Amino acid sequence: MPFQKVTSEKLAQAVVRQIETMVLHGILRPGDRLPPERELSERLGVSRPSLREAVAELAARGLLESRAGAGVYVADVLGNAFSPALTRLFATHDDALLDYIAFRRDIEGLAAARAARHGSDTDLALVHALMAKMEAAHGKRDPSEEAALDAAFHMAIVEASHNVIMLHMMRSMMDLLREGVFFNRNAMFRQRTTRDQLLDQHRAIDEALRARDPDAARRAVEAHLDFVRARVADQRAAEEHEATARLRLEQEAAR
Repeated sequence: MPFQKVTSEKLAQAVVRQIETMVLHGILRPGDRLPPERELSERLGVSRPSLREAVAELAARGLLESRAGAGVYVADVLGNAFSPALTRLFATHDDALLDYIAFRRDIEGLAAARAARHGSDTDLALVHALMAKMEAAHGKRDPSEEAALDAAFHMAIVEASHNVIMLHMMRSMMDLLREGVFFNRNAMFRQRTTRDQLLDQHRAIDEALRARDPDAARRAVEAHLDFVRARVADQRAAEEHEATARLRLEQEAAR
């Protein structure tokens, strides 16, 4: 009979599975540093040799990386989501920008609906806490903090959807946004009227989530990203008009 003796799982494998799960669910993020070996072994209740075995296996899989004299870190597992060549194409073609916003509209609308249904009270409390931080930052003259919180707010909603595929895909997309690949988010927040409207839109999303209304949450996200698309298109058109005007001015000065 094809039965085998049942054995308990090795401690090292239990550690591997726990760390894998934390990376998968976005609890441990790329660049996060693990606690020192002694502290982590005590937290996990395993010996240091078992911990070293687990770390070595995860490093071999590319999930962890050891940095000389600095410790063990979660590897940048999203770093190759898009090749440098494709990223350059994204940055230089406006149709990629519009497709990017359309993609976010569809996926984040779905994420918001899922978050309203499946997000825990703690998930939604985190979204609301970020909303409160955005409101506090809104009064500051420099918009950079509010713009950074905008990205964190949207990612918290995706995390609250509890879909790990969506989570990692959207994290890679938001990283490109933070790097300014698609458009300058800070420039949008510098316009006072636009900044006020963006804050109101985020409030509407937050309120729909706290009401546990999936349809309202989805509509609020879609309306927000429709607004972003329109403002970005206006910004690109204004830049093109300014470039044309400067050429006319140069030509007139040369006459």
